[in-house]
This record gives sequence, structure tokens and C-alpha cells, in this order.
Amino acid sequence: MDSWIPVALVVALAMGFNYTNGFHDAANAIATSVSTRALTPRIALGMAAIANLFGAFFGTKVAATIGSGIIEAPDGTVGLTICAAALIGAITWNLLTWWFGLPSSSSHALIGGLGGAAIAASTTVYWTAVFQKVILPMIASPLVGLVVGFLVMTALLWIFRHGHPGRVNRGFRYAQTVSAAAMAFGHGMQDAAKTAGVVVLALTVGGFHNNDDQSIPLWVLIASALVISAGTYAGGWRIMRTLGRRIIHLDPPQGFAAETTAAAVLYVATATGAPISTTHAITSAIMGVGSTKSIKAVRWGVAKNIVGAWVFTFPGAGIVAAVTYLLLELIIGL
Repeated sequence: MDSWIPVALVVALAMGFNYTNGFHDAANAIATSVSTRALTPRIALGMAAIANLFGAFFGTKVAATIGSGIIEAPDGTVGLTICAAALIGAITWNLLTWWFGLPSSSSHALIGGLGGAAIAASTTVYWTAVFQKVILPMIASPLVGLVVGFLVMTALLWIFRHGHPGRVNRGFRYAQTVSAAAMAFGHGMQDAAKTAGVVVLALTVGGFHNNDDQSIPLWVLIASALVISAGTYAGGWRIMRTLGRRIIHLDPPQGFAAETTAAAVLYVATATGAPISTTHAITSAIMGVGSTKSIKAVRWGVAKNIVGAWVFTFPGAGIVAAVTYLLLELIIGL
């Protein structure tokens, strides 16, 4: 088999993951806008796809973290097998949580997959970097989203306390077009960049990219952006219902507050190169915003199921990736 064929297969697998990421996380950007009727579903998906496309070109720091900061992948067949197993683990977890309508993190599924495959291959996992750039932001971003969402919504309630409810809602429906686009742009910066990072890792271990070159090839960014946008336009209706309706019944001001909060969290994380979950950001922001109405307004039973999916994402995707690596090892005869 020619040396480029295994690399091409891993790149194709990465794009498959990217597509599932797009339809799995489409709800992150638009569920609140659709549920408040600020946008129709297809218009919202089209807008999110375009914003994802442009956002992908601004996430190179995140791509570098995924591509070289999580594991040490050996050159050659072993490294490519690790990449393939990690992607299969992440895709499996995405499809499983999508089927049950749980907004889990595609990002953490990918990172968990990389870690699980690396452990199975007895290669190095940079645990300090994982703790600093993945675990800490994973804990901090939902807490920040919860608190900031509560504060933003509280501020909006005070500012518009004398406003006419009908006019206020109508104004925030228009404003949600901007906040939803900002959220989708942040999703592109984070999630399309993560796939680009795995592609660069595969190119590096396959001998098609210089290990010392920290740049991301333009074609990799373009491919990642186009595929995640196509996946976003396909829509993730099961998860959209969970985020848009089951946690809390949102009105336009609440939707605007949640989207604005989540987008801000994503932008700050991207600037530092931290690969956080867009799912965590928007879900926690919705919970924070909903809490301003009353604690009982948030359906905490649904929230508990979502958090459970978050907790199991790392080990779940990691175990699937590890088993996949061992099976591929037997098949290939590494």
C-alpha cells in the first residue's frame, strides 16, 4: 500500500468526525434562536453553517493544542492507527449521544479518544498539558457560563424593567440573529480547528508535514470548515429539542443572554488555545439565564442527565478508542 493511502484514510475519517461534529453541535448555536422563534430552523442552520465556515480560520491556537499538545504519536503506521482509533472512538460517542438527544462534547470525545488510543499503544500522553488546557477549562467554562449567564440576564432584566414586553421581545428576536451568529462563529473557531489539529497530527506522523512547523496548511482549514458547515446545515434536531425546550422554556431576551454569554466564553478560550466544549458553554449559560426566573424554572433532572453525559464522555470515547486500537493492531499486525 502506498504511503499516502493510510494518511488519506485517516484524513477522510477525520472529516467524517467533523461532519458528525457539525450536526451534533448545530444545536449549540441555534437551538435558543429557533425555540424563541427568532429564526426559522433552516435559516438558522444556514446562518450557523456560514458562521462556522469563517470561524474555522481563527482557531489555529486550538488546532496546535490538539495536533501536538495532547499525545506523542509515533511516526508511521502506529501513529496513524492511534489517530484512526481516536477518531472512531469520538465518532461512536457522538452518534450515541446524538441518538439519545444528549448535548455532550464532541471536543472532549476527540481528546478522550486520543488519550485512550495512546494508552492502548503505550505511547506518551501529556497529562500536565491535558490537565491545564483541557480539564481545568472543562471545569471552569460551565461555572463561568452559569455565573455570567445569570449576571447578564439580571442586567438585562434591570435595564429593560420598564420596557413594553411585546416590543422588548421583538427587539431581542432581531438581536438573536447577531448573538446566534456570534455563537456559531465561536463554534467554528473551536471545533473545526480541533479536526484540523488531528489532520495535521496524521500528516506529521505520516511524513507529509514538518513536525517543527506549527502552521496549519490552508487546505486543511478549508476542508475542515466546509465539512463542519455541511454537517451543521444537516442539523441535529434531537439535541436541538433538548437545549431549546427541555432545560427551560426560553424567551428572546433569555436566548440572547445565553448566546452572548456562551460566545464570550468561547472567544476567551480560543484566544488562549484552550479546546473547550461549545456544548458546555451554551448549556451552562442557558441554566444560568433560566435561574434568574427561579431555581425551579430550570429542569434540573434534564440538566443532571446532560452533566452525566459530560462526565462519561472522556472515559466513554477513550475506551472505544482503546478497544479500536487493539483490534486494528491485531488486523494490521503492528
